[in-house]
Amino acid sequence: MKKPLLFLTALAFISTTAFSQKNEVIRLQSCSNDMISKQVDSLKGLYGDQGYVLLKEASISMESEFEMPVIVPLTQGSWYQFVFIGDYSSKLYEVRMYDWQERQVIFRQKRWGEIDGNVIVYSYVPNTSEFHMMKPVQVNKQKKKNLCGYVMLFKRTGADVGAVTPPSHTP
Repeated sequence: MKKPLLFLTALAFISTTAFSQKNEVIRLQSCSNDMISKQVDSLKGLYGDQGYVLLKEASISMESEFEMPVIVPLTQGSWYQFVFIGDYSSKLYEVRMYDWQERQVIFRQKRWGEIDGNVIVYSYVPNTSEFHMMKPVQVNKQKKKNLCGYVMLFKRTGADVGAVTPPSHTP
């Protein structure tokens, strides 16, 4: 019994030592962008008027072509509205969302130059109550680091999901 415990302790020590030597710790950092702030305010007003409550929001400093995972707990049958706003100078924006079993349940992509090209919005009603992972990414050829991004999660309140159609997105 002592040998398996000793082995697991040694394995944990080796793993911790190897990780600390890499010094590749991902730290979330907020950012500020006046154009994104105006879009955020507009979308908060739009969805608030349509019966949504803001559950989670964050500005995040991103790197071009690197996904930024955002994990959110979702309740079965509830109607959610997800928003990702990317840096206006980026050329491509994508969001993928996965359920707890790591199945992709949403994929959205926009390109610079499209109407509201830097904003991705989608509705989602989960079949089960579980954690989901949203992974936004943006591609910017000139500015590789310190791209500003913003994520928001809204939840519809007081309405039966089957009786209401999703809101239109026109900030």
